[in-house]
Amino acid sequence: MKKIMTICLICILCGSMVQAQKIRIKTGIEVLKEQNFKCLEGKRVGLITNPTGVDNHMKSTIDILHEAPNVNLVALYGPEHGVRGDVHAGDHVTDMKDASTGLPVYSLYGSTRKATPEMLKDIDVLVYDIQDIGCRSFTYISTMGLAMEAAAENGKELIVLDRPNPVGGLKIEGNLTEDDCVSFVSQFKIPYLYGLTCGELALMLNGEKMLKEGKQCKLQVVKMKGWKRKMNYTQTGLQWVPSSPHIPHPHSAFFYPVSGILGELGYMSIGVGYTIPFQMFAAPWVEAEKLAGNLNNLNVPGVIFRPMYLKPFYSVGKGELLQGVQVHIMDFGKAPLSEIQFLVMQEVAALYPDRAVFDHADKGRFSMFDKVSGSKQIRERFSKRNRWEDVRDYWYKDVENFRKLSKQYYLYK
Repeated sequence: MKKIMTICLICILCGSMVQAQKIRIKTGIEVLKEQNFKCLEGKRVGLITNPTGVDNHMKSTIDILHEAPNVNLVALYGPEHGVRGDVHAGDHVTDMKDASTGLPVYSLYGSTRKATPEMLKDIDVLVYDIQDIGCRSFTYISTMGLAMEAAAENGKELIVLDRPNPVGGLKIEGNLTEDDCVSFVSQFKIPYLYGLTCGELALMLNGEKMLKEGKQCKLQVVKMKGWKRKMNYTQTGLQWVPSSPHIPHPHSAFFYPVSGILGELGYMSIGVGYTIPFQMFAAPWVEAEKLAGNLNNLNVPGVIFRPMYLKPFYSVGKGELLQGVQVHIMDFGKAPLSEIQFLVMQEVAALYPDRAVFDHADKGRFSMFDKVSGSKQIRERFSKRNRWEDVRDYWYKDVENFRKLSKQYYLYK
């Protein structure tokens, strides 16, 4: 009995500790509420959002604006996955009516990815409230930039309700996107990890005339309160809403850049289709202990590789017994996130020369690999010797210049 009571007490204490985690910041929607929606008064409002657009009590920005007596919300705009998150990754979002509010929903991930004059004719201001993951290839910032272009072309104002960069405001990795690799997964000439909030990025795109034809829109950012650049998402105290089906937890945003570029080739399982998306690398021909040993011998700062065995439920390697490594980030500040996949590719080629990635991956997927990398040079340089050192300088060549440029647009210390 005494043992049962002790276990119960531990459970209660653990539960209390979970509940006691305090939210340390206010996102843009919280600040907008504090301001009683003043910047929206007297305007017809269109809202670009998805399930990540919530306040600190998990209430949707859609419903907050719809219910606010001094806000005239007249239209919704859906990015990839839709405004309510009911569309699968990559599937087209269609125009519809929102079941909860009855408002028209226009698709920004269907026949067009930029709002047309017809879509915008009944509004005065576009509000953007989406939680992105701080990585260039995640499509929400592309949606934001195209919305800025549409606002500029149609004489509309755009207001960004700012949110944290989940990987913080200090990590910058990757080369700038080059002209022949500009696409919806690398829409702007920014690094792969760009170290800005969506509001800061919007200010930079506008200020540096990085939008199409140098367009600039009438832009306002509703700043957060309490966010610091050194904070990753787990330090904000905010709840996490999956930004896509395979970004289920805040730490998923840390791992997306660890394996997402290699993942475009469909060559190895990166955990999509298993329980740890983006956190692992595996294939039926890998020997887990050997690959883990080789990778750990590299002494990658802040990272340990653990051998693992699995059978994916879907996607790459579905139903097959695979071996590989799980990536454990031991020190987030020190870990070079985007390098890890190239080191895995390097060690796979060293252990299994007849399995070198670019000799055996589907060549039809090279184009997407290049677009996500932001340059064909990454693939071409790596494939010559399968060595990360042949790519490293190119990958990091733009980082310091971008850091200096982007500092002009920092809203937070």
